Amino acid sequence: MDFGVLSTAGIAQKAFLPAVDASDHETVAIASRSEGRADAVAAEYGIEHVYEGYDRLLEDAPIDAVYIPLPNGLHAEWTKAAADAGIDVICEKPLAVDTVEARDVVDYCEQRDVTLMEGFMYLYHPRTRRALEIADDHFGTIRSVTASFKFSLTGRPDDIRLSPDLDGGSLMDVGCYPVSVARQFLGEPARVYAHADDSRDAGVDTELAAILEYASGASARIASGFDTQKVQYYRVEAENGWLEVRDAFDVPGGEPLELEYEVDGRHALETFEPVDQYRLEVEHFANCIETGTTPRTDGSEAIANMAVLDAISQSAASGGAVDIGAAVDVEY
Repeated sequence: MDFGVLSTAGIAQKAFLPAVDASDHETVAIASRSEGRADAVAAEYGIEHVYEGYDRLLEDAPIDAVYIPLPNGLHAEWTKAAADAGIDVICEKPLAVDTVEARDVVDYCEQRDVTLMEGFMYLYHPRTRRALEIADDHFGTIRSVTASFKFSLTGRPDDIRLSPDLDGGSLMDVGCYPVSVARQFLGEPARVYAHADDSRDAGVDTELAAILEYASGASARIASGFDTQKVQYYRVEAENGWLEVRDAFDVPGGEPLELEYEVDGRHALETFEPVDQYRLEVEHFANCIETGTTPRTDGSEAIANMAVLDAISQSAASGGAVDIGAAVDVEY
């Protein structure tokens, strides 16, 4: 499969382009607002076609699919533009800025018979699959999930993650991961309660904490932020055991990873050899297109995750609990 990439964003250079290189597929085109930046990245990765402007790539490049790592506020626009060109899409998370926009994008791609996948790479790692397998096969009732993803933006006042115009904020950037993992183990929550702080007066949340409540009585506690050192983990607690994962989402490259758990009093520690989860994501996407199957992180998954993010945003803004499905698009 031949890929194009819209933007020279850091995640494209650090993760996606090396992942495609390591697979049986190829990146043949890249676009940037600056042709000079695109030229530099193309030279490093041996990319043949370079474009100044995303629209030119979609109109002209000989590609089967496109990867979109643009700022959050541009995801929907350029996913729809790719769909208009009949090009399959991997779009970085989150797919859209709210649930209404997510539904619109998903419907748009379906109407044009374009395969759409949201780029939640951690779900393709073997450790994640194993954790879900343990929970499904060996746990009784799961009572709680705790998950956090934080890192520091100190000294980076112009980082796009701090831009309200581009729909930045810690919830959208990294909080979507703890929400996603809580949903994998517990399903869809009934209501949420959240608190957020804008410590830099940037117009977006830089620290956020939320409680997800479930009709079963279970709960999840999630946190995200830009004001502390990097931490990323989740812990699942069931009636008959628990499991815990460190370096949970943006996993360190080239290092073994561990999954620790206990079931019915039996403790275990499993080790997973280094693997490129972005390569696994790319290969899954390509296989889905080849076989006509639905990606693991498809449009319906993107909509469901966005519904929880919307409710968290509204709760943080209002100071009260919000039922899932009752959330509306709000600003801090």
